[in-house]
Amino acid sequence: MDAEIVNIVTRMLWTATLLSAPILIVSLVVGTVIGLFQAVVQVQEPTLTFVPKVAAIGVTIALTGGWMMSTMTDYFGELMAMAPDLIRL
Repeated sequence: MDAEIVNIVTRMLWTATLLSAPILIVSLVVGTVIGLFQAVVQVQEPTLTFVPKVAAIGVTIALTGGWMMSTMTDYFGELMAMAPDLIRL
């Protein structure tokens, strides 16, 4: 029973990492590029990074949303398939 719970939690954390990775990587890259641009032109406006990051994250979600949804659906299906074995009266 304990090994099954550890397996479920490990799979959950791995799935969460996979789902958040594209958004975090795109946000990091866009923030770094805009930060470098701000350093070069010496414009220190903190709101300048907001709109490009939101736009890049929106595009990333639009491009990877189907994959994200299928990954979550597969994980949920695995959990529901394991549920009868995990529930003991």
